[in-house]
Amino acid sequence: MTRSAQEAAEALARQRFIILNAVRFGGIATLMFGLAIARGLIGLPWVVGVVLAVTGLLEFFFLPRFIARAWKAKAGRRE
Repeated sequence: MTRSAQEAAEALARQRFIILNAVRFGGIATLMFGLAIARGLIGLPWVVGVVLAVTGLLEFFFLPRFIARAWKAKAGRRE
């Protein structure tokens, strides 16, 4: 790998790392917002809070895996 290709690969890895962490952070934010609704701290129906909390959990645990898997599949098709 030439120096510029290595730098490009590092920049891509850094960018993907930031994206995955932003997705995880969004999942935690959604979870906490849902819990606040479910506990009655925000004036929305309890069911909305539970749905948001479950969505946040799923987003935190599974969405980064799906994104990484899609990136790997895309890289495999290029080679």
